[in-house]
Amino acid sequence: VQLQASGGGLVQAGGSLRLSCATSGRTFRPYLMAWFRQATGKERQFVAAIRWNTGRTLYTDSVEGRFTISRDHAKKTVYLQMISLKPEDTAVYYCAAAVSIVVGTSLSEYDYWGQGTLVTVSS
Repeated sequence: VQLQASGGGLVQAGGSLRLSCATSGRTFRPYLMAWFRQATGKERQFVAAIRWNTGRTLYTDSVEGRFTISRDHAKKTVYLQMISLKPEDTAVYYCAAAVSIVVGTSLSEYDYWGQGTLVTVSS
């Protein structure tokens, strides 16, 4: 199983970006897909998660109302739509997949990780 994240870039504060995470593996059916982010010098932190089958979502407080996580079953891809971006959103964003039933906010709950995509928000 491989996760391929893309869509990062440089954007001004208030702008928008959409990240994508494409999954490979014909029989891959995760329980939960998520986005984490890691700013320079800080720990990797949970951003958002989506239950693959039901579409139920979970967000960290700082992105609630600005970020939207979604998935496309046919394309086996997860998205993170980000609007009203702030300089503090600057980080490397990683997608992750959990195959077991988990809560989904801890790094240790995830079995597979993408390579990360850099999002830089200028002020």
